[in-house]
Amino acid sequence: MFERILVVCDGNICRSPTVAAMLRELKPGKTVASAGLVGLTGHDMEPTARAVAEENGLDCGPHTARKLDSEICRDSDLILVMESRQKERLSQTFPEASGKTFLLSHWNGGHDIPDPYKRGRDAFERIYPMMQDASKAWAEKL
Repeated sequence: MFERILVVCDGNICRSPTVAAMLRELKPGKTVASAGLVGLTGHDMEPTARAVAEENGLDCGPHTARKLDSEICRDSDLILVMESRQKERLSQTFPEASGKTFLLSHWNGGHDIPDPYKRGRDAFERIYPMMQDASKAWAEKL
C-alpha cells in the first residue's frame, strides 16, 4: 500500500535525510525519499547529523537537499513529518496531501521531534534515538 515514502522536515539537511536512511535500511523494498518545507536546496546533510548517524552504524549515503513541492507530494504514498506544525503547514500548502501526511512519531506517542539545527552536537545525539524508535514503529506497520 505504501510503496513510496517521503520524509519531510524543514531544511532537508538533518532529520529527514537521517530518517529516510533509517527507513531504507529497515524496509529495503520501499522507495524512501526526503524533502524540506524550506529546503536548503543543493546542500549536503548537515555534518553533525551525518556524523551522529555514522557513529550509530547508519550509512546515509549521498544527499542533496530539495524543497517540497506538489509533484513530490503527488508522487508519494505516505508523507512523514517531524513536528505538528509541519503537518499543519504541509496540509495548508498542499491540501491534496493532507490525508497521507502523518507525524513520524504517530505510532509511538505522537510527539514532535525537535530540530537540532545549530543547537550543538548534544541536540543531534538526543533526537537520534527518537527518530530511530519512530522509524522502527513505522517499519512494523509498513
